[in-house]
Amino acid sequence: MIPNVLSIAGSDPSGGAGIQADLKTFAALRVHGCAVLTALTAQNTEGVTGVHAVPPAFIAQQIDTLFADVAIAAVKIGMVGTAGGSDAVAACLERHRPPVVVLDPVMVAKSGDSLLAADAVAALRRRLIPLATVLTPNLEEAAVLLDEPMIDHASDMPDLARRLKALGPAFIYVKGGHLGGTTSPDLVFDGIAMLELPGPRIATRNTHGTGCTLSSAIAALLAQGGDPWTAFRAAKDYISGALAHADELSVGRGHGPVHHFHALW
Repeated sequence: MIPNVLSIAGSDPSGGAGIQADLKTFAALRVHGCAVLTALTAQNTEGVTGVHAVPPAFIAQQIDTLFADVAIAAVKIGMVGTAGGSDAVAACLERHRPPVVVLDPVMVAKSGDSLLAADAVAALRRRLIPLATVLTPNLEEAAVLLDEPMIDHASDMPDLARRLKALGPAFIYVKGGHLGGTTSPDLVFDGIAMLELPGPRIATRNTHGTGCTLSSAIAALLAQGGDPWTAFRAAKDYISGALAHADELSVGRGHGPVHHFHALW
């Protein structure tokens, strides 16, 4: 049976991030994708010019209506936008208790534009993060969540993961792409074991939606069962391949998307 996986996120008209990237990832990794919109954005590969938040009550209505009919094997959460949106999503998760929740704490677009209201960070930390099976922050997001300076060396990632684990998720997946240099190391921690996921830094400007794509890959792979550590490795391989083939696409003048279907066409 093909699992159903839900993305709760914002829309990206350029197709590189958000709901659009999530659904492409789900399709590429052979799960059926469902989608609940938290926000509409006006954006392209060069920047975000506007954000229209979906009212929290309607976010909840979308989720409740879907769960009333569809068996959801995993949920991926991206942009929630506002504190009210975060609280609405958390309340729905508490009602429906999906078996897997992957939370990508989206705060800033690749262009540098803010995608999360300032007061929403506290709501995210208080309500949503403790419900997560996997939390997937990059180093900038991790610093905001912990209210501390961003680390600047890979050797600091284990301690960072331990501090993030105290927020409540079962697994912490720290993305090390912000470190710079020739490598892009990630680290997974479950409170006991740590898994290092090294990888080369791929020379491309087409990096729009990398965080969305990775977290969606994790959700899709966990929904299919099996060992979570194997799923984390496979998700890292998938995003690395999508980045390696990103220059086969030509989308816009700024940060274009990764190639979600690199293994298929």
